[in-house]
Amino acid sequence: DMFDKTRSGRIDVYGFSALLRFIQQWRSLFQQYDRDQSGSISFSELQQAFSQMGYNLSPQFSQLLLARYAQRPPNPNPSIQLDRFIHICMQLQSLTDAFREKDTAQVGNVRLGYEDFLTMVVTRML
Repeated sequence: DMFDKTRSGRIDVYGFSALLRFIQQWRSLFQQYDRDQSGSISFSELQQAFSQMGYNLSPQFSQLLLARYAQRPPNPNPSIQLDRFIHICMQLQSLTDAFREKDTAQVGNVRLGYEDFLTMVVTRML
């Protein structure tokens, strides 16, 4: 959808070229954080990536994301692949932007009603 400028459900050659550049940039970033060159990002690598990208997330939240997006079946040492890394980062950015719109004082807290929260999530995620 990000590269379908006409909203036709298709992308032209220019949209495809933009998509390819987008993925290559994410792949480069992924490889930067994949310190052991395993082709996947572990918990410690993910924590470091979030920190360097400016997200101040607790280890518990990072573990929740890792458990949610790790390959199945459950693994004692879960890790995520490139596609899921991109997905997590895109969702974090989108929800962070939505949060910042509500956090006008930039204090890190907002007061939201349940429907406001749902609206924020649905318009950003679905």
